[in-house]
Amino acid sequence: MKIVVLDGYCLNPGDLDWKGLEALGECIVYDRTSLTDMEEVISRIGDADIVYTNKTPMPREVFEKCPNIRFVGVLATGYNVVDVNTAKEKGIPVANIPTYGTASVGQFAIALLLEICHHVGHHNQVVHEGKWERNPDWCFWDYPLIELDGKNMGIIGYGRIGQATGKIAQALGMKVLAYDAYKNPTLENESCKYVELDELLSQSDVIALHCPLFPETEGIVNKENIAKMKDGVIILNNSRGPLIVEQDLADALNSGKVAAAGLDVVSTEPIKGDNPLLGAKNCIITPHISWAPKESRKRLMDIAVNNLEEFLKGSPVNVVNK
Repeated sequence: MKIVVLDGYCLNPGDLDWKGLEALGECIVYDRTSLTDMEEVISRIGDADIVYTNKTPMPREVFEKCPNIRFVGVLATGYNVVDVNTAKEKGIPVANIPTYGTASVGQFAIALLLEICHHVGHHNQVVHEGKWERNPDWCFWDYPLIELDGKNMGIIGYGRIGQATGKIAQALGMKVLAYDAYKNPTLENESCKYVELDELLSQSDVIALHCPLFPETEGIVNKENIAKMKDGVIILNNSRGPLIVEQDLADALNSGKVAAAGLDVVSTEPIKGDNPLLGAKNCIITPHISWAPKESRKRLMDIAVNNLEEFLKGSPVNVVNK
């Protein structure tokens, strides 16, 4: 059995191993494969039985020209890079990794928020540059510092990751306003309740996006909804970039309507130089790393191997195109 990994570097830049897949067959791992040159994709898959992809596209053309494919594993939760309908037509299961990064992504959302509240990185840098040494007072701060206790955090999308973020927010003394299509009343308590979207927008001091990217959520942060928010709101997004209309958020940051934003995702990745958020005030942008702690990536790797093992047993799991 031949296994090909089309773009393994982000998952395993060298601190993990591929032994789990290597134990199941001949395994060829490419660090990166072209996102646009389908001839390269087709050539690298060749006569492989098993294909793993993270962000390398697998449109219909790939399936038509690689008839040996029996199973596709996506090394991520999102699977929009794979033509799952064509795969289904051909009887090829496509399996994703649904729950590996819950703790890491929730933790990172709070890390973005705490950086906005305290600008730890900046203050560390200026101390090392000598500003504290030259300061006439025993302390100083270059940005307003924010205490979160007693403030409202609105979380749009209260699934596993939203709940992880909400749990930490409550531990910081915040009250959670949750918005989700599927409500779990057992999660409600004195510091957490479900609300409708307009109430969340108008009452939240911080708004965190943890919802999937669907037609109804695309651009959910837009000028109309920003207008409903509190003046000085903080917006966090480490879910999907297109949840935000980026020019609208940039305008709101520059006007001061939105006090700050912490973003780990943007609409086009890697980010383009003309993205309006690059020049916006008080906007922290990190390069899509919420998922990337070694512990999280190891969990992803283990689930990816298990997905293939279960397929080979005849009982595939995490299949997205049943």
